[in-house]
Amino acid sequence: MVRLTRIYTRTGDAGMTGLATGERVSKADRRVEAYGAVDETNAFIGLARLSTAADPRLDAILARIQNELFDLGADLATPKSEGEGAAQALRIVPSQVRRLEQDLDALNGELSPLDSFVLPGGSAAAAALHAARTVCRRAERDTVALSATSTVSRDALRYLNRLSDLLFVAARYANDRGRADVLWRPGATR
Repeated sequence: MVRLTRIYTRTGDAGMTGLATGERVSKADRRVEAYGAVDETNAFIGLARLSTAADPRLDAILARIQNELFDLGADLATPKSEGEGAAQALRIVPSQVRRLEQDLDALNGELSPLDSFVLPGGSAAAAALHAARTVCRRAERDTVALSATSTVSRDALRYLNRLSDLLFVAARYANDRGRADVLWRPGATR
């Protein structure tokens, strides 16, 4: 269990932070960039939820995802150790990825197929979910960059990839199930 008794510790004043293992690294470390972008994704989902509270189905999905993003942050903040057992660190697991896929398929099943790209907008909820999606894509890119130099869970990468897809579909769902989507009109302003 996490217990926070002091919010400021002064230990980061020189630009260093502690990983879950206690190891000190630069706040500009790729690992910190990755879990920082996951944290930003979570914050944007929180903003989106201000506009999704009236839809209990969508809001429940987003609430679960916010909790799982803390799991993902813990996963990324804990470098994998040699011989690490299944119970040694909090990691994203395949069932969390599958649940995203199930939610994605269920929401997408209620939408009509697209014949153009969707512009971020329509409703406040959709715009916020599109913003969350773009931050999630950055979190995915940061995690891929981290994986070039350090071991990253395959399920962590899969989770971020599915989450960005789910946020896209959730934005369309929040736009009156796609009926209020703002579609790109190529060359319309020439």
